[in-house]
Amino acid sequence: MKKKFISALILISLCMPNVVLAEPIKGHIEETNTYNQETDNTFTSESEQLTAKKTVELTVSQVINGATSIEGDEFFAEVSQDVLAGSGVLLPKGTVAHGFIKNIVDPKKMGRDGYVELGFDYLITPDGREIPIEGDMTSKLHPAKSTAKRIGEGAAHTAIGGAYGAVAALELIGIEGAILSQGYTIAGGAALGGIVALGYSLFRKGKDVLISPGDEIKVKIISADKIPVMTHESVRQEEIAYEGLDVEIFDIFLEEDPFGNLNTISLDMIIKNYSKTDFSSFDIALVSDLRNSYNPSIFTDYKNTLAMKTIRRGESVSGILSFSVDNPNREHWLVFYDKRNHKPLAKISIDNAKKDLKITDLQKKKKKKRKNK
Repeated sequence: MKKKFISALILISLCMPNVVLAEPIKGHIEETNTYNQETDNTFTSESEQLTAKKTVELTVSQVINGATSIEGDEFFAEVSQDVLAGSGVLLPKGTVAHGFIKNIVDPKKMGRDGYVELGFDYLITPDGREIPIEGDMTSKLHPAKSTAKRIGEGAAHTAIGGAYGAVAALELIGIEGAILSQGYTIAGGAALGGIVALGYSLFRKGKDVLISPGDEIKVKIISADKIPVMTHESVRQEEIAYEGLDVEIFDIFLEEDPFGNLNTISLDMIIKNYSKTDFSSFDIALVSDLRNSYNPSIFTDYKNTLAMKTIRRGESVSGILSFSVDNPNREHWLVFYDKRNHKPLAKISIDNAKKDLKITDLQKKKKKKRKNK
């Protein structure tokens, strides 16, 4: 009972940001073992099981540290991409997975890193359904990759040690001694330095595993029972329309900020403003499901950037707006505000736009070459 109560609290805390900028919704959650598939066209007529063939991408919500965490510790992760099945969605983005630490292996000598083994036992969907599952994930490297990593590191230490050994020998006997010995002294110094460095690499311990909030993991999850498939329309994000304002997004891509961080979401779009309001860039923001607000970035070399421009009534403009955000994988809305009271007039879901454009993973999109239209 305690576990279900905690799960409900976690679900509410994760789902509340999804109603950002909307009026508060009052209601309650009731536990049930049946699914109502007849109202609101939420579900298709299909049901499917989660099989080992499906990989579920999860975003971890808390720190898992091999040095401080203990076996049995609970954690929660969130499905970061819709899991599709049939003609709809089997697990919508935002589904919460309950996990626990099954095993922690400390780092060992020869540079072998530690690793953790994680288990998953149930999911909670945004609409309150609890789904029993079985899932496992390990951060351990594949043996071949792990061996290659250790050999590579050992070789690197040996090469560096050899260089230091050669320099030390040269400083000890001088260039004349090196010439008289026909270079054997330097070669011996390099060999000795290499042996010392190789010894260091053999006895050096690896690193503890660290999974931080926001990190993505991929898990093979199996469900014993079939899960109703939801319609694509039912998992679309809420939007607010403003009369006379039409925004059409043609492309969404990820770019680096001026510091080299790949965290800038750029929107290539047309804005047709036939409303009764003028909008400057100060009246437009990207808002996340955590209610963080980001103003348009001025660090762009697009000639057709819409940053620092005013979109006047009766005007239609095309261009690019960029926003440097904390986590590009969160849900975001493009929001137009009333300049007098800063209340939202329009809210356009970036997640909905990505679905329409068939962009499945924004993080994997390469930095787009800057262009002028």
